[in-house]
Amino acid sequence: MIFMKNVLVILDGKIAKYLVKRMIALNNNSNQYDIVYNDDSIFSDQLPSNFTLYKFDPTSHSKLKFVLDKALYQDALVALDTKEDTIAVIANIRMKYRDLNFAVFDQWDLDLNDKNIKYYRSNDILSNGLVEQLPNIPVFAQNIGLRQGEIMEIKIPFGSTYAYRYIGSIGQKNWKIVALYRNEKLINIKPSLIIKPSDIIIVIGKPDVLIQVYNAISKSSTQFPMPFGKNIYLYIDMFIQSEKEILDAIEDCKILHQRLKNAEFVVKITRPNNVECLNKVKYHLFSIKNIKLEVDYYNLGIHKIMKIDKIKYDIGLVVLTQSLLQYKEAIKDIIHLKLPIFKIGNENISSLKHSLLLLGEERLYEQISPMLFDISTQLKISPKVLDIDPIGDKNRENLIGHLQNLSKIFNQNINLVQEKDSNPIERLKKEHNILQILPLKEEMFQKRRIRFFFTDSDLLSFDNYKFNQILMPVVEDIENSK
Repeated sequence: MIFMKNVLVILDGKIAKYLVKRMIALNNNSNQYDIVYNDDSIFSDQLPSNFTLYKFDPTSHSKLKFVLDKALYQDALVALDTKEDTIAVIANIRMKYRDLNFAVFDQWDLDLNDKNIKYYRSNDILSNGLVEQLPNIPVFAQNIGLRQGEIMEIKIPFGSTYAYRYIGSIGQKNWKIVALYRNEKLINIKPSLIIKPSDIIIVIGKPDVLIQVYNAISKSSTQFPMPFGKNIYLYIDMFIQSEKEILDAIEDCKILHQRLKNAEFVVKITRPNNVECLNKVKYHLFSIKNIKLEVDYYNLGIHKIMKIDKIKYDIGLVVLTQSLLQYKEAIKDIIHLKLPIFKIGNENISSLKHSLLLLGEERLYEQISPMLFDISTQLKISPKVLDIDPIGDKNRENLIGHLQNLSKIFNQNINLVQEKDSNPIERLKKEHNILQILPLKEEMFQKRRIRFFFTDSDLLSFDNYKFNQILMPVVEDIENSK
């Protein structure tokens, strides 16, 4: 047996005809509608059987009381043409139902100090609808959930730092991607799904957070370390690292902290076995703004610590030194955190002149290419691309075209070097003062005893500690992520 809800609807004026038409279109016989009206012209269609009409002036308390006494109403809707009539009808309803929740069409910005009335203000609805038709404006779902704008539709622009990111690598704190449309088709959401330009994503979360997310997605430059997180995170293990290596890493991070759009610089110290070194670290950090220092005295291990801190500190970029990276047994699981890693090299960060891609597999370098321009802009260095193909079997026209399009969007010229007869790694060794950007691969953190037989330029580049490098999370099996 179906129990129908009794709904009182009081209509008049210009909106009444459209409202009735919409009610009929959405009718599913789940409600019993008692409609009070004055003008017969608002009914142009045949009414369903669950619509009952009462024609009289609803400002008359005695007449309206007859209808109010007829049934126990669970909801009501009032949409009238004048402020005086609206206030009078609300007063008549309140004489019978003190706590009834109902909606009022409001053209006058009413405030009747009634917590059980939901106002639908015409000026707000109209202005929101019109403004959302303009380009580069976030589109909110106005009448869903808490009706506060906690659902938003966002189109991914070409050149966005969110383009070519897989969903699992995007930090989603206080918001979440719940749907994605591509070529007018709904795509199943999964962590390995790659977001592409022109995709439309549906996100839910706190309204103020969604505005920040929209702004980050819509901009085509200078967002890194977003979308991975907001903060730079330096991990220090005093048992493994020397004092010089630790203090040098702090100085390098100072530069990154000053130039990148991160919110805070977080320093995590583990196994503090040297009080003098610990005091020096605190001294070097003293003058840095937006700094957080935390000491782990429990030796929880790097993977467990960072798994917790990833959420706690909203990590966007992890900074690791050579000693830690060579300690592969301890950090082999770090790749599963899906965070960019800044690998400190022998060159001085303050001397950087170029960010560099040594092109490899197209499916991986397409994903990390937007970061080449984003990071170059923030660090005030120029992007450089080495397209080295000694065998001559690589067709990288699409990837080169993709990079050139990005250069226009980010308004940066690429220094493109194309050579056919060079060894990629030997050619790379000729570079100086570069920040190399590489795809983050699991094999980088595995022991490789015989390097002579390796041809993967990404792995060989990783094994070279001359250059500072940023290792970007990627989806290696793109076919399964579509």
